[in-house]
Amino acid sequence: MPARGRPSSIHRFPVILTRSAIAALGLLVLHPAEAPAQVPSQEVQIAMAVQAAPADRRDGARVLGYAEDGSVVVLREGENDLVCLSDNPKQEGFSAACYHVSIEPYMARGRELRAQGVEDPERTQRRWEEAEAGTLPMPEKPATMYVLSGESYDPATGEITERYLRYVIYTPWATAEETGLPTRPIGPASPWLMFPGTAGAHIMVSPPQEGG
Repeated sequence: MPARGRPSSIHRFPVILTRSAIAALGLLVLHPAEAPAQVPSQEVQIAMAVQAAPADRRDGARVLGYAEDGSVVVLREGENDLVCLSDNPKQEGFSAACYHVSIEPYMARGRELRAQGVEDPERTQRRWEEAEAGTLPMPEKPATMYVLSGESYDPATGEITERYLRYVIYTPWATAEETGLPTRPIGPASPWLMFPGTAGAHIMVSPPQEGG
């Protein structure tokens, strides 16, 4: 299905992607530190990935993970509308995400561009342009992504140290005027609209972290 476009009168790509703005996206670090690491088994990768999903949605989620060469592969086909991406063993710390299937074209295109050596901010800008042109499908309704991070994962216990879960709700081309949301956080766990008016517009909800 073609992506939902917006009239040019709204304003096209008004946001300059600064380093701090990209970091706030939360799913991928701008320049992740890489270290030699063994790729976990398929079972362990699946167990890590689905922890980002609500408990009652984990068993049916489609799961993506990593092969030995660093490429993203399908570890398990899904039975519901969630896609989960496991932790990248070549990056420090722990990070997994689960998101509605309608966001997958956007995420898959980002992975494709990164494999081609395209990094942010160009990677994000190119996806916005493709979405605006109608060649990259975007969610037609609000679609949620769950982002789970931490220091490390223990495969024996399934425990994540410094566990932190935050929420991103994609609402392409949404504006502050349409939603009534602020464009900056105004308090702990307050929802706010990031990149308003663009294909990448999304609502951020970041609960307070333990210890501050």
